[in-house]
Amino acid sequence: MFPASAAAGAAEQAPARSYVALGDSYAAGPLIPLQTGIPAGCLRSTRNYPSVVAQSLGVPDFRDVSCSAATTEHLSGPQSVPLGVSPPQFEALASDTELVTLTIGGNDIGFGEIINECATRSPLQPTGAACRDFYHPGGRDELAERIAAAAPDIDAALATIRDRAPAAHVLLVGYPAILPDTGPGCFPVVPFSPGDVAYLRGVEKQLNAMLADRAAAAGMDYVDTYTPTVGHDVCQLPGVKWIEGLVPTAPAYPVHPNALGMAAMAAAVVDAVEHDTAMAG
Repeated sequence: MFPASAAAGAAEQAPARSYVALGDSYAAGPLIPLQTGIPAGCLRSTRNYPSVVAQSLGVPDFRDVSCSAATTEHLSGPQSVPLGVSPPQFEALASDTELVTLTIGGNDIGFGEIINECATRSPLQPTGAACRDFYHPGGRDELAERIAAAAPDIDAALATIRDRAPAAHVLLVGYPAILPDTGPGCFPVVPFSPGDVAYLRGVEKQLNAMLADRAAAAGMDYVDTYTPTVGHDVCQLPGVKWIEGLVPTAPAYPVHPNALGMAAMAAAVVDAVEHDTAMAG
């Protein structure tokens, strides 16, 4: 234990004295040891990126209310999860909150459904793009439409954060590189055909671009976690991969960051916070 004077000094030097982490499973860290928090069904990890950020920055008051499967709806409303109900995440915000991170939007466009549909359809046409074809009914780009439809909900979420925590440094944190940034992927280990790998890669980039645009429109920071995680996707070997595949080789939920991935996301957030602090100073 540090002496009280040392602890007080550390708190004064921290870029933020109070930090609230909001978001979905890419913030919560499902199945990464150790799982903690109430309700247990939110599947928060003590090694998720918010926890690593809080530790790295020495934040004395840290509240992690991220919850797996959350959508923008669950920021302002309750979320039913196994073993309980997670309160609206915005309730954790206060007028004196100094740092907020938010990772959200993937579930608004149906992340789990997309992965399941593609894992089922793509192997049936390994030289085609069955998943892409499924999401282009009648020439429409259904997932592009979903991304566009989610943008106003992101706007509303950021506006509410500003209202509830007017003095906070707010960072909208994007999604890391799930699939290889170039090339055909690794079919059949990850059961997406080369055509569908290119399609899904594009969908994730569209989602991240939308999030970056909404953060800029709100005058808030966007944290790019895609670029620093390129080369550590689901097709890499254990120890190199930071995103687990459909059959994880390290403790993590399928198609989600493992502890290494969370550490990389945390590093990107810490860099953004420290850069802002240096500019302000």
